[in-house]
Amino acid sequence: MKTIINTPNAPAPVGPYSQAVLINGTLFVSGQIPIDPTIGKVPEGDVQAHTLQVMKNLEAILKAAGMDFSNVVKTSIFLKDMHDFPKVNEVYAGFFKDDPPARETVQVCALPLFVDVEISCIAVK
Repeated sequence: MKTIINTPNAPAPVGPYSQAVLINGTLFVSGQIPIDPTIGKVPEGDVQAHTLQVMKNLEAILKAAGMDFSNVVKTSIFLKDMHDFPKVNEVYAGFFKDDPPARETVQVCALPLFVDVEISCIAVK
């Protein structure tokens, strides 16, 4: 049985998908972009500020599913520019102090709303 996870504390989906789906104790979180749910748009700032917003969005979805970053086993990071990797990694690392999850980071030619970073994750209870 799958459960759709949805919280107003993260951006509403911009297409036909759910924020996350929980099935058999595994949570699949859709890619989050740096939309601030309180204003409904991407706030001004650099890639570090945008990464922080993405991580806050992921955190809100994890919390809505009764989890936190300690439950995350895999992340995927999509960057518009791989030169931003060190800046993104600095912010990202602050959310995974111990036992960081498996991960890949790839550069893509474009992301939704032409943002500079998107991150998805898989978490397990």
